[in-house]
Amino acid sequence: MPLETTKFDIQDHIKTAEEQAAYIQAALEEGDPAFLAKALGDVARARGMTQVARDAGVTREALYRALSATGDPRLSTLMGVLAALGLRLHIAPASG
Repeated sequence: MPLETTKFDIQDHIKTAEEQAAYIQAALEEGDPAFLAKALGDVARARGMTQVARDAGVTREALYRALSATGDPRLSTLMGVLAALGLRLHIAPASG
């Protein structure tokens, strides 16, 4: 009997602002820029990419490209998206 699976969709797990912020924080802590861009894209799609792009001051198409797995958003785009999502970036010393 084959194993039956269901499709995982992150949108089902990041419905509140707190869940979305925790997801982005976890992506940031991974230290992988591509994963951070993907997480920001996932949250932007959960909130409505058109509105996030408008609030960030970029086109929807440019935002999709920047937040794709192969995208490399400029710092200004990153800061605009964070502001559009109502989030702030905090820096803390790395424990070690």
